This record gives sequence, structure tokens and C-alpha cells, in this order.
Amino acid sequence: MGKARTIGIGMDYTPTSKSALRWTIDNLIESGDLIIIIHVRSPKSDPTNRKLFENTGSPLIPLEEFREINVSKKYGLTPDPEVLDMLDYASRTKAAEVVAKVYWGDPREKLCGCVENLKIDSLVLGSRGLGVIKRVLLGSVSNYVAQNASCPVTVVKGPPLSKP
Repeated sequence: MGKARTIGIGMDYTPTSKSALRWTIDNLIESGDLIIIIHVRSPKSDPTNRKLFENTGSPLIPLEEFREINVSKKYGLTPDPEVLDMLDYASRTKAAEVVAKVYWGDPREKLCGCVENLKIDSLVLGSRGLGVIKRVLLGSVSNYVAQNASCPVTVVKGPPLSKP
């Protein structure tokens, strides 16, 4: 076991972000690591604390507090029981510390910025698996972050999207 690391995981509660969390727990987390679950909310959302933390993001929220519905609501989040169970598992079995952080704004900019601000050693993101045309029109958060973040970025692909 080496030095404890800080590992960020982008989370928006989609199946691909849950796959990224699962992959991280199964393949990357070691005893003593700090896991930061990073939420980036729309700048248009207006939870109670957004104006207070708009520039810096929320304080780090310990898992025990993040489980509390009132705390999550202050940041405009609705925690997913499946994600909370995975985080509890990582905390118990891997002896990892788990915290959450909430930002408001463009996910590409906020994820790259948090790597710098929080001294993240490795960042893991899910990929929506957009086709070439949609990726060009909408832009790919994971592609942008992989190209611009100052730490290693792992992009976990989700299951293929079904075609209509």
C-alpha cells in the first residue's frame, strides 16, 4: 500500500456515473484513500446555499451528513440509495474516507477546476456514449476533462444505448 490518494468521481446519478463509481471501488480505491463525490449542478438551479458557495463550491460534506435529506436539499440534491450503499461499502470494506462536494456551473470547467483546488490525484467519470454527431453538437464533458485536467482521468463507458 502506498501513500493515501485523493480520488474524485463525477456524479450525476446516471447509470454511467454509477458504473464509474462501481469501477472505482472495485479497481482503484485502497485503504486510507479519500473519495470525493463531485456534483456539478446547473447554474440555473437555486438551492439555499448556492449563492453562498457559487464561486468555491460547497464545503466538503462527510458521508454521514450527506445521507441526511435536509443537508442534501440545501445543495439541491436528491441522494440515490444505490450510490449511498456503494459509498458505505467503500467506506467500510476499503477503509476509505468519503466526502461530497457540490459546484454550480459548466461541468467541464468545474471538474477541471476542482482537480486543482482539491489536489485530486485521479479523476473518474462516466461516459454517456454519445455518437460522433451528438458529441460534436453537444460537446463531451468526459472528453474535455480528459484533455484538460491536470491529473490522470479514467473514463468508464456505460452500457450501449439502445437504438430507437
